Amino acid sequence: MNFSKKKKVVMAFTVEKCTKCNAMKKRTFSDGDTLFAPSSKCASCGEIASIEKIFGETLDE
Repeated sequence: MNFSKKKKVVMAFTVEKCTKCNAMKKRTFSDGDTLFAPSSKCASCGEIASIEKIFGETLDE
């Protein structure tokens, strides 16, 4: 019998939060992401969002 283990892959994600309307957006981590740094425009109100959280999720492959 051959028992093979599933490979686990860790994906890094960044959560952006708008400072005006509190809308949150999850996206894949990009090089240079820094906590609490301004990042992109909010899709809801157009205000600049900041990086609220950076984390990893384990995915089975």
